[in-house]
Amino acid sequence: MNTLKVGDQAPLFSLQNQNDETVELATLLKSHQVLVYFYPKALTPGCTVQAENLRDHKAELTELNTVAVGISPDPVKKLKNFENKKELNFDLLSDEDHAVADEFGVWGLKKFMGKEYDGIHRLSFLVGQDGSIKHVFNKFKTKDHHEVVINHLKEQA
Repeated sequence: MNTLKVGDQAPLFSLQNQNDETVELATLLKSHQVLVYFYPKALTPGCTVQAENLRDHKAELTELNTVAVGISPDPVKKLKNFENKKELNFDLLSDEDHAVADEFGVWGLKKFMGKEYDGIHRLSFLVGQDGSIKHVFNKFKTKDHHEVVINHLKEQA
């Protein structure tokens, strides 16, 4: 796994969201910096808490000129279910072949309960409007991810 670092250019991805609409990073960057957060699986406890907190703090992120997008290997239909059940208010992007996760360096070997498998490592990237990685969030708990992000954004403001 070769994870992107601060100063690297973010891959300009184009993925389908929960409404089966194409979302392009380049388009989002025209008006905001973007928090690209990778999560393993929709509707699991940790991923749900993380998404709900971003939902509840969307206005604060907007005030800090930041829009969040969540990326997982889930299919579009499952993302729509996640959005509906949890009343999410931001784009969830489907990366079923994990090509974007590979480009960001967050797809790799994981261990859970003695088993090894390939999957998404829970990392978030702040992408500046110039397309470069401004910060990598790699030390957080799912329940305080939004606080770590917002505190960092306020420090940079």
